[in-house]
Amino acid sequence: MCPATPASPLPAVHRVLALPEAGPLTERFGRTALTESVRAILAQARRQLADGAEHPRQDVDAAWVLARAGKALEAAARPSLRPVFNLTGTVLHTNLGRALLPAEAVEAVAAVLAHPSNLEYDLERGRRGDRDDHVEGLLREITGAEAATVVNNNAAAVFLCLNTLGLRREVVVSRGELVEIGGSFRIPDIMARAGCRLREVGTTNRTHRRDFEEALGPRTALVMKAHTSNYEVQGFTSSVPEPELAALAHGHGIPFVVDLGSGSLVHLEDWGLPAEPTPGDTLAHGADLVTFSGDKLLGGPQAGLVVGRRDLVARVKKNPLKRVLRVGKETLAALEAILRLYRDPDRLAERLPTLRLLTRPEADVRRAAERLRPALARALEGIAVVEVAPCSSQVGSGSLPVDRLPSACLTLSPAHRRQGEGTALKRMEQALRALPVPVVGRVADGALRLDLRCLEPADEPAFIGQLGQLARALAG
Repeated sequence: MCPATPASPLPAVHRVLALPEAGPLTERFGRTALTESVRAILAQARRQLADGAEHPRQDVDAAWVLARAGKALEAAARPSLRPVFNLTGTVLHTNLGRALLPAEAVEAVAAVLAHPSNLEYDLERGRRGDRDDHVEGLLREITGAEAATVVNNNAAAVFLCLNTLGLRREVVVSRGELVEIGGSFRIPDIMARAGCRLREVGTTNRTHRRDFEEALGPRTALVMKAHTSNYEVQGFTSSVPEPELAALAHGHGIPFVVDLGSGSLVHLEDWGLPAEPTPGDTLAHGADLVTFSGDKLLGGPQAGLVVGRRDLVARVKKNPLKRVLRVGKETLAALEAILRLYRDPDRLAERLPTLRLLTRPEADVRRAAERLRPALARALEGIAVVEVAPCSSQVGSGSLPVDRLPSACLTLSPAHRRQGEGTALKRMEQALRALPVPVVGRVADGALRLDLRCLEPADEPAFIGQLGQLARALAG
């Protein structure tokens, strides 16, 4: 130990680095990084001295400086993008990464990231191939489409189709379908950026076939329908069925394009969930191209998929912007692995995390809440009252917006009101988010609610294991 003295209150850098405890830090972070961290801690202490303090701290010595430097390096080494416990009650939470990938997809991604792969190489012919080939056959098989292609998200898929088919021409859309999704993505804006002229027809709540008929003309490039997946208009409403729109568009020799957004590949009602249109159904109704997301109800990686007529998909793929929007090998590897799971629908709900979480029985979630309540109550003794309560989960990411899933949650109510309810709840929220695996819940009705739908039994030990740190953080 090198205690600070009044004549020289701060230890020299070389004395700090000479401590035995510096060895493991050097091994882990490197001597250069450790040296810079030590210098930064000492510089901060010198500034405190310059501000008039006789000593920055009474116990400033080499060991203290090294400990502070080590903590700084630990914090800097922590990844910015980290796993969290999603206890918000929103299964496909956009801010928390949307769909979770099954083990098959994770293993497939790891394999192609660690080794060279045939991303754009035809092994049979020994020449350059097409990266879409790795998933196109599966997409054709599942949806019944003639062809398919993949870009980096569904917004890109919509943009690319509009730019390819509608550049400098009109695109006819019902006014009630001019949707806006998260991040201020609006259909009118994307059309303008794609170089199309929007021709909106009908009204917010009612659009008829004659509205489309009157709008079609020599400048019309295509008829588009956008699935209103993130809201629902109820009451005095009317819309034109897809088969009628398809027939109308084809009668004028123009394509009919449908943006499904969330894009479930299966009939969700088969698992007791609300119905959602599938790309296969939409193509069967006469759509020429269908766009949808890979990381929503499909349960895969972020991607935008385009399926439909072979000639139109070929035009989309020839657009120079396709290269700008293309996906990498990790996305294709994950997507291929997940699409293969759809070949076994009898086991899909147990193997695909998104479907498993959406179909998790309320009773199962409640049992999890009962198991976890005692441990959380012990950790928060004297700080919060922990109870099990019913709640409603939601699908999220703009999918099935008005439908709720019966669930169960742990409610954390402040044990004392001295600081005010809002302050106490904020402290608990912050403490949960500061855990090694951050816990994200939501505040409602005067309590912090932790919906356990997305906390599966395999994750419970890790959740319980860090509750001791939560207690210490709130007690401090």
